[in-house]
Amino acid sequence: MTIVLASTNQGKIKELKALLPEYEIVTMKDILGDIDIEEDGNTFQENAIKKAKTIAEMISDNKSLDNYLVISDDSGLSVNALSGEPNIYSARYAGPNATDKDNIIKLTENLKTKQLAKTSAFYTACIAISYKNNIYTTHGWLYGDVIDTVHGDGGFGYDPIFIPHGYNKTLGELPADLKKDISHRSQALKLAMKIIKTIV
Repeated sequence: MTIVLASTNQGKIKELKALLPEYEIVTMKDILGDIDIEEDGNTFQENAIKKAKTIAEMISDNKSLDNYLVISDDSGLSVNALSGEPNIYSARYAGPNATDKDNIIKLTENLKTKQLAKTSAFYTACIAISYKNNIYTTHGWLYGDVIDTVHGDGGFGYDPIFIPHGYNKTLGELPADLKKDISHRSQALKLAMKIIKTIV
């Protein structure tokens, strides 16, 4: 069984590989080359399903693999005081080709505009699994606060400005093994693994 990750985000790929050590894992780029899937859904779930279905169909059409399933993920950060922003636009909050740094700058500037040094926020992750023309999805969440200054250089995305509940450091400062245990993606993937073990 080969698990194909429908992602080109290196941070996500690294995290998912660490969470799935017992499986042979390849990325969609490894199988199909450079592909860009437009994330035009209205929810994390819609975007995750689209990515998983698109890659599964392309693999089937190209007969690239015999026994495989596709896992995709769509995730992001929602800040209550910013009307839920950036939400599904987390990866492109500061523009279509924004870097993590660009997105963090925009978010912290928006917090400072509202004179918020710290405010509640949460991460959402949706995992979609495509296997033999069936789609399954799971969700995970991580609650905490965002702050208006960067602390730490670990993780990716908004991790250096997000402090999980129960901790006094950002995800950018906390050890990678701890993040792996508590992350929204880890919570969604634990549920996804239960599905995978029943369908494969």
